[in-house]
Amino acid sequence: MRQLQKTLKFGLIPLIVSGFLTSIALAESDVDIIAGDVMQGIAINPDNTAIVKADSYKTEAPWVIGMSHFGVNANTWTVQVAHEAEYAANLDGRITKFIMLDAGFDQRKQVADIEDLIAQEVDAIIVMPVTTTSANRGIEKAIAAGIPVVLHTGRINSDAFTTEIQGGAEHFGKVMGDWLVDQLDKRGNIWVLRGLAGHPEDTNRYNGLLQSIKGTDIKIVAEGYGDWQYDKSRNICETLYLSSPNVDGIWSSGADMTRACIDVFKQFGADIPPISGEGNNGYFEQWISDGFPSISPEYSPAQGAAGIRAAVALLEGKPLHRSYIYHPSGWDRERATKQYREDLSANVWWPSELSEELLLHYYDK
Repeated sequence: MRQLQKTLKFGLIPLIVSGFLTSIALAESDVDIIAGDVMQGIAINPDNTAIVKADSYKTEAPWVIGMSHFGVNANTWTVQVAHEAEYAANLDGRITKFIMLDAGFDQRKQVADIEDLIAQEVDAIIVMPVTTTSANRGIEKAIAAGIPVVLHTGRINSDAFTTEIQGGAEHFGKVMGDWLVDQLDKRGNIWVLRGLAGHPEDTNRYNGLLQSIKGTDIKIVAEGYGDWQYDKSRNICETLYLSSPNVDGIWSSGADMTRACIDVFKQFGADIPPISGEGNNGYFEQWISDGFPSISPEYSPAQGAAGIRAAVALLEGKPLHRSYIYHPSGWDRERATKQYREDLSANVWWPSELSEELLLHYYDK
């Protein structure tokens, strides 16, 4: 018994302390890997602190990395995510080939795309899911084949992935919702502009809004799905304005939809009510010039680059946590003014990791 007590006193405790210090060191290093130079608010998911052990997927370079994108041309943000991922892949000379497949918001196409990447024997796969179930079968097949899978920009109802970087969709929606509740002093009628019906990002952003307005006297009097697109959202806002123009505030799930609604109010010569925005250059221009009340939650397209870095870290044999959250604070007009680029088009999103050369190439006016 004395020997056992001695082991507990002098053996086990140092091991526990050592493990704790290792965990702290890992937390600092892997968060830096994921966040890169521009993304703020990256942290380990407190609800899932499991770790992918070192060397679990270590593979000698050169590497081929594949990506299943839920819909590259859905809007300008999704296009930039593709550019950010491609740029990050090109920066690493060990990645000799980067294959991006576009599901076009088709669930069956996403299943086929992931199976195609597996057949091409890629070393890692990055997945942006179309829905909570569209990628599950493909991810499970990839993991079974020994291919690590990095998931971002949309949760799935399976834990088969290797590591995930989730943009805090509920947090995003709640940042806007809390701000709107404060603007309206907890009472009033609002419109809600949602993204793509059925997409997990839309569902979770909306849930964040519902958390914000629970227990208040704020009522949602109209909802519409603008698919995060300008043209469709403009039609929705015109219809809503003509039927019920006296709205107290607008919760918008994305900047292109916000821009559309702002243009509708200006078209009719009406005051712009408090409306949520996002980190988009065109929206920043409107916000700065017109001065309407707004907030800009951050949702950087550099998540595409973060996915590349996570895949590379796994292939290098580095340990990563299984789940990261992205919960940055909202931007005010002062910060938006500092970031705004008059020389670039409305289509660029902030913050970005793209080089100055690529920003001018893709977005020069």
